[in-house]
Amino acid sequence: MILSCSHLSKAFGSKSVIADASFHIEDHEKAAIVGINGAGKSTLLKMITGELPADSGEAVLAKGKTLGYLAQHQDLTSQRTIFEELKKVKQPLIDMEEKIRGLEQAMKGASGQELEDMLSLYSRLNHEFEDANGYAWKSEITGVLKGLGFEEEEFSKPISTLSGGQKTRVFLGKLLLSRPDVIMLDEPTNHLDMESIAWLETYLINYPGAVLIVAHDRYFLDRVVTKIIELDGGRATVFQGNYTAYSQKRAMLREAKMKAWLNQQQEIRHQEEVIAKLKSFNREKSIKRAESREKLLEKMDRLEKPAEINDEMHIRLEPNILSGNDVLTVRGLKKAFGPQLLFENVDMDIKRGERVALIGSNGTGKTTILKILNRLVEPDAGEIRLGSRVHIGYYDQEHQVLHMEKTLFDELQDTYPNMDNTQIRSVLAAFLFTGDDVFKRIGDLSGGERGRVSLAKLMLSEANFLILDEPTNHLDITSKEILEDALIHYTGTVLYVSHDRYFINRTATRILDLKNQSLINYIGNYDYYLEKKDVMESLQGGEKKKEEAKEAVSEVKLDWKSQKEEQARKRKLQNELKKTEEEISSLEARDGELDEQLTLEEVYTDHQRVREINDEKTSIAGRLEELYARWEELAEEA
Repeated sequence: MILSCSHLSKAFGSKSVIADASFHIEDHEKAAIVGINGAGKSTLLKMITGELPADSGEAVLAKGKTLGYLAQHQDLTSQRTIFEELKKVKQPLIDMEEKIRGLEQAMKGASGQELEDMLSLYSRLNHEFEDANGYAWKSEITGVLKGLGFEEEEFSKPISTLSGGQKTRVFLGKLLLSRPDVIMLDEPTNHLDMESIAWLETYLINYPGAVLIVAHDRYFLDRVVTKIIELDGGRATVFQGNYTAYSQKRAMLREAKMKAWLNQQQEIRHQEEVIAKLKSFNREKSIKRAESREKLLEKMDRLEKPAEINDEMHIRLEPNILSGNDVLTVRGLKKAFGPQLLFENVDMDIKRGERVALIGSNGTGKTTILKILNRLVEPDAGEIRLGSRVHIGYYDQEHQVLHMEKTLFDELQDTYPNMDNTQIRSVLAAFLFTGDDVFKRIGDLSGGERGRVSLAKLMLSEANFLILDEPTNHLDITSKEILEDALIHYTGTVLYVSHDRYFINRTATRILDLKNQSLINYIGNYDYYLEKKDVMESLQGGEKKKEEAKEAVSEVKLDWKSQKEEQARKRKLQNELKKTEEEISSLEARDGELDEQLTLEEVYTDHQRVREINDEKTSIAGRLEELYARWEELAEEA
């Protein structure tokens, strides 16, 4: 065991954040702390480092072990360059190398015992230098910087000129190079693009020390960690396995707890009914028996009802009208800012019902494409055509669609004047804004709160083409899962930019990768993209031999064809399911009308009419039986 946390507690004023949290981290173990926003994850890390004193309990690091910590935000004020800042970490090695070179010079003029002592020291230092990989310190710094997304020409940039996100990446690089026995990372993926996140995953998986992470990136957690520590109600529960395993176990545990609670509630009701019945007999023996049961009921250790999962924030996205099949057509799109070309000759076709993820490295122009489509930025060249009856709903990561001076209530009321006060409050409550929260100014909200307001406006828009820019930013894992489910069941069309690979994997039916100033198309989710990425990039770059390229193209075409066939099959299935439901509804309504007719005197006294109605009802019953069976088959298949 390298780190032990025992009975840690922390309160701010009257609010308890951490209450009796205990867990431990083994040598070389990779673990994550998860929980909703406000659960106390960052507070727990700060208590372990000693930055925040614990009200009770203790965190103990094994003797002689070192701990490194990356907070969410770093404010480096150094005048050094990026490379010089990371070079500081390797200063002891650099000093050792200088000492070795100095000994080499000194030994040339030494002899006797002095030379023997020098040789002994030289041998020891050389051994230590090699053990610490001293000859590779420059390439190690270069590898870490490139892995974290810095280009070589940026290495000479002064730290003072960097953005907050870039400073955090520099600090992360310093931490990784210092190689502590325990690395603690608070949201390390926030300022990294997908390639850098993938590099960090590999680095941490192979890291010889222990790692403790707070992150909302579920794909990252799935790849890196083997233990999950859940913070819920201030208490820590440990689950073995990655995030997906934890999610499944948590659902099973909750189901078991809910079942136990429901069974106990049923038993309580049963006992109360028996007690009431015994008392109603009003006899001495029956009253005594009732009192005996009451005592047992009072002594019962009553279970708390498990908190509902995903029942706090409700998102229902539904288009107001159906668009045409061709939702968006883009041809020859080009955009540059000054001498910097972002992209050119970009073609894009999006059909109704597709959920398309636009991905790519930071700075390639993904958000710019969304802004062009939403008429916020003018393209340098190209044609954009929206299909018939297409209505766009736009979600901006910078929340430019919100008015900072307005209250939440006014923001919704001014946008949707037909809604009354109760309707506005209900919508805001669905997004966790209750009571006086609705009168807060937009400008005073946190990034996550503004995101929820934008999602509320999006829900009310009843748009049939959603364009979303980083919709999961600032959302906790539970809120992300709610949004995912809403998009999966959305019957309109979606185009979005996201770095959240788990989100992409669950929601995308197609991926467009903006690379080398143009788009590469993948018909599938993120796992499919990873599987085909090398083949598609090689084909685009012309790096494959002709024979291999033909084989790869053939495979991709087959995949594309099978994907399109599967999509067509699903659409056909959904259409048939809908038609079956409509016919069932129509026949059930007709059967009800016939029942009403049979209650009329002028009908039930007319034997001929009664026979006709009964014949029709028999026919309806037979047809309904067929439809019910068919509906079950279709529902099972869907």
